[in-house]
Amino acid sequence: MEVLMKMWIVLLLLSVCSETVICYSDGKVEVACGDMTPQHGHEPITKNPPFNITADKSQFSPGDKIKVTLSMASSSEGKHYFKGFLIEARNAGNLNEIVGSFKLIDPEISQLLMCDSKEGSAVSHTGKSHKTEVQVIWVAPSDSPSSVQFLVTVAQGYKEYWVKSPGPVVSQNGVAPPPQTTFGGSIGAQTTTSSILSRSFTSEGCGSMKSCLRDPEGCDPQNDTACHFLSFRALGSSVMFELSGPAEGYVSFALSQDKWMGKDDVYLCIRDTDRVEIKAAYVSGRTHPVYSSQNILKDTAWRLSDGVIQCSFRRDIILPPENLNRFSLDQMYYLFMAHGRAEDGRTHRHDRQPLISTYQTKITGPPEDLIGSRSPLLMKYHGAFMLIAWTSTVSAGVIMARYFKPNWPERNILGQKVWFQLHRMLMALTVLLTLVGFVLPFMYRGGWSKRAGIHPYLGCVVMALAVIQPVMALFRPAPDASRRYIFNWMHFGTGTAVQVVAVVTIFLGIHQQALSLPAPWSTGILAAIVVWFVLADLVLEVHQRGFLPIGKYFKNVKIYTEHINSDDKEEILFVPDENETYNVESCFKNIVLAIYLCGNLGFLTVLLWTISAV
Repeated sequence: MEVLMKMWIVLLLLSVCSETVICYSDGKVEVACGDMTPQHGHEPITKNPPFNITADKSQFSPGDKIKVTLSMASSSEGKHYFKGFLIEARNAGNLNEIVGSFKLIDPEISQLLMCDSKEGSAVSHTGKSHKTEVQVIWVAPSDSPSSVQFLVTVAQGYKEYWVKSPGPVVSQNGVAPPPQTTFGGSIGAQTTTSSILSRSFTSEGCGSMKSCLRDPEGCDPQNDTACHFLSFRALGSSVMFELSGPAEGYVSFALSQDKWMGKDDVYLCIRDTDRVEIKAAYVSGRTHPVYSSQNILKDTAWRLSDGVIQCSFRRDIILPPENLNRFSLDQMYYLFMAHGRAEDGRTHRHDRQPLISTYQTKITGPPEDLIGSRSPLLMKYHGAFMLIAWTSTVSAGVIMARYFKPNWPERNILGQKVWFQLHRMLMALTVLLTLVGFVLPFMYRGGWSKRAGIHPYLGCVVMALAVIQPVMALFRPAPDASRRYIFNWMHFGTGTAVQVVAVVTIFLGIHQQALSLPAPWSTGILAAIVVWFVLADLVLEVHQRGFLPIGKYFKNVKIYTEHINSDDKEEILFVPDENETYNVESCFKNIVLAIYLCGNLGFLTVLLWTISAV
């Protein structure tokens, strides 16, 4: 008898448990409408949830329909699905009040519930199948409050569930949304639930109503999808920021006390599939940003369109002491803007050199239209010195040594032939410019650059050969020495090799991140400089070898003089002597040199102006 009684008790308990499980697996969870808590007998998970809830509108009017999407975050770890869910819309000013009703998009996985005696006021699952996304339509009632917040409970299993996770806040037209609440996203990071921007940012008011930093200078993000844009303006005790730019993964800006990356207050807008996460972070050096665990951003909003990421947020000017590494906005800072790729919420190194404001600005100060540059001043000088050295001074020195030895035979400078002194001066200037230009990148980087490809290695080769050339010249044998030809060939070979390597290095350097000149025309200008030198060298070489003997055309010149009041003409044969022929030859070379130097200076000026403008 006792055994039968125990069997009946076990069967009764099993039936109750199975009924409870079946009940909740069917999604009939009206019992949980109030506190939205499943009756599972376990504590809910409180860490960042692995799902997102979004709304396709941030504002509404009575009767409007808003699509609400519950989906797994792409950056989530562990299970990439959920089984059960409960979605409700509540008064943002009184979260105990359920607002409006829902309509279904997919009745196979979702169903309407009656909560608070209101038909269709909540949505839940229909079964325990694995789901990655659910979409429903919320209909705003005629008596809707000024703002409404969506709440969701999600269950991945009997012991794994999140209760009453806050979703986006939507407001009636003309009513500003309240500050947002903390919501899920990337692991270990604070993320905010954001509304969706209804229109693009604009540059209207830059310099008069708000401060702006733009690249290209003067661009308008409303009309130009290539515009990188940052604006900010003080609003009472806070500052409103707007950030926009074309990027695959993220756009960001930083507040910095200097022009070096490190110990900076950073703000990022990171694309996660079809939404944007807005985060505050801190970088201690050239490392990945460390996301803030404090939710310090308010009124966050974002927009994705035509490959452009846009986001906006407010931040208090002064933050409590517990917000470490956050800068007060009433101080002077340099502004950095950067963009790049992101995968699973983790940002990669920026695609281009960051845009850095030219000078410090006070975030809460008067509106300014700021300017900036993507190339540090040290790298600009590096590029300028190398261009002058290896596209101008060295080529002029080479031409002087090859083709102007016979010129000015009776003239000396400090006891040496004119050509030799000019050659030596130009080559010494080349070595000096190369040495200074070689040191500047190491000063800027603080060491060796690991992301510049083969460019720095070729630069070291150029530097070494540039030093070897003058050292070799110091030990040259006398002009009449039997082994002089060995020096001549080594000097010529080394000089030609370093000139070729230097030109290749410059071609690779003009598109490095730290000094990226506009392509492709900057490459075309550099190619024109090389071709211009080759043409001048070819003309002078042909002339020197006698294939272009300008002087002989003056050896038989017929000059006719017409006597006044006479029909007779006197033919005079003019045959110049050797000095006159030499003068004609020298004049021709001088003309070629002058034309070459003018063209070279013109091309070089264009490139130097381009460097100053980037």
